[in-house]
Amino acid sequence: MQIYNTATRRKEELVTHEPGKVAMYACGPTVYNYIHIGNARTFLIFDVVRKYLKYRGYEVAFVQNITDVDDKIIKRAAEEGKSPEEIAAFYTEAFIDNMHTFGIDDPDVRPRATQEIPEMIELVQRLIDRGHAYEVDGDVYFSVRSFSKYGELSGRNIDDLQSGARVDVDERKRDPLDFALWKAAKPGEPHWTSPWGEGRPGWHLECSAMSQKYLGVPLDIHGGGSDLVFPHHENEKAQTEAAYDESFVHYWMHSGMLRINSEKMSKSLGNFLLLKDVLDSCNPNALRLLMLQTHYRSPLDFSDARLAEADTSYGHLCATVRNLRWAAEHAAEGEQSDSAGIDKARETMRADFVEAMDDDFNTAGGLAAIFSFANECNRFIEQHDHMDAGAREAALLSADAIEELVGVLGIAMPSEGADEWPMEVCELAAKTCGYEGDDPHAAADALLEARAQARAEKNWALADAVRDGLAALGFTIEDTPNGARVSYGE
Repeated sequence: MQIYNTATRRKEELVTHEPGKVAMYACGPTVYNYIHIGNARTFLIFDVVRKYLKYRGYEVAFVQNITDVDDKIIKRAAEEGKSPEEIAAFYTEAFIDNMHTFGIDDPDVRPRATQEIPEMIELVQRLIDRGHAYEVDGDVYFSVRSFSKYGELSGRNIDDLQSGARVDVDERKRDPLDFALWKAAKPGEPHWTSPWGEGRPGWHLECSAMSQKYLGVPLDIHGGGSDLVFPHHENEKAQTEAAYDESFVHYWMHSGMLRINSEKMSKSLGNFLLLKDVLDSCNPNALRLLMLQTHYRSPLDFSDARLAEADTSYGHLCATVRNLRWAAEHAAEGEQSDSAGIDKARETMRADFVEAMDDDFNTAGGLAAIFSFANECNRFIEQHDHMDAGAREAALLSADAIEELVGVLGIAMPSEGADEWPMEVCELAAKTCGYEGDDPHAAADALLEARAQARAEKNWALADAVRDGLAALGFTIEDTPNGARVSYGE
C-alpha cells in the first residue's frame, strides 16, 4: 500500500510502527460555527482512509480532536452575548450531528481541548525545561530557531520566513517567528491555572498534547486539509519533536481544497456552503459519491450540476443491486445459465478496487471499478431471463460484492423496505383488490397480482386503475419478461 507523504513529497510504502496496527490522528473542527463542505471533504477523506485500512485487515486507532477554546469561539460568544462554553457546546453537538448524517463514523477518541489542559501544561513545561520555550509576562512562546528542522514539513526556509515576517506588535518575543504555546488570561476569557499564571493554550499546542496522550509518539498517520500544512502542522511537528526527541509522524496526509463552480469558496463571493444546508437538500450518499470521484489530494469542484449527476449515478448503482436481487428471485427457471463471465468480472472488480485504493487511496479509481462491474451486471440481467441455481447465486454474490465495496467507501445502499413506502398504498389495495393488511410492500404486490389478472382477463379498466393509482402515489410499474415490478420515488 502506497501513501503520499507531504513531508517527503512522494509516495511511500505503508510500514506501521506496530505491524498490523495504525495509529491515526486527524485535526477536528474549531467549534464556533457550522462546518462548511470544504471541512466536510477533509473529514470524509479520513473516514474513508480508516474504513479502507480496516478492510485491508489493519487494527486502526483513530483520534480526532475538538477545539473548544479559541479566539474565534471567544469572538462569536461576544457577538451573540453568550459564554464561550455555550457556543462551543452548541456547535460541537451540531458538528457531531452533521457527521452522523453524512455517514461519518465517530472516532475512537474525540478529546476536547478544555478537558485536556493538564497534559498541555505538562508539554509546555517540558519544552521550557529543554530550552525550546520561554515565558514572558504569563505568555509562553516556542523558540522556532531552537529547532533546527523547522520548515521541513512545509518545505519553507526559516530565513525566508524571517525576511517575510510582518512586524509583530508584541516585541517581547525573541523572534517574530516564535509562536504562542500558552496565552495569559484576558478579562472575560476562559482561563486555567498554570505555573505561568492564569491563561489558556495556544491552538497549535493541543493536537501535540492529545495525540501523544491517546496514541503515543510516533503516529503512523496525521492529516488534515492542505491549509493546515503551514503553520499549524509545521508547528505541531516542531514542538512535539523538540519535546520528545523522536519523529512525530511517519506519514503526513493532506486533502486538497474545494471550489464552488470553479471558484474559491468564500463568504465575500457569496458561495460559502454549509454542510448542513447541502445535506438538507440532497442524499448524503450522493454527496459522498461526488466528493470521492476526485482524488483526495486534488482540488474538488463542487456544483449543483455535479451533485445532480452524482445522485443519478448513485440511483443507477442502487437499481443495479436491486435488479440483481430481483432477478435472482423472479427469473424463470433455466436448464443451464452461463455465469462464468459475471463471476470473473466480479473478481476483476475486487482486484481493481484494491489496486486503486492501495495507490494512495485512489477512490476515483475504486469507484470506476465498481461502476464498470455494475455495467457488466446489467448486461448479465438482460441476457438471463432464465436462470439456473448457479446464475441465481452469481446474481446475489454480485449484488453483495457491490454493496460491500461501496460500503468500504461509506456509501450505503438502501436496505430492503427501507424506502418508507406510503401507507396510502394499503388503502388503494384495500379498495382495488380487497387487501386487508398494513404492509405497503405486501399491498403493492397484491396490486401487481390484481393488475396481472385483470390484463389476462382483458379487464383494461381495472389494470389502468391500478397503474394510475400507483402512479399518483409516486410508484412506477416496470413490466419485465419475468413479471411486473414496482419501484417508488425514482
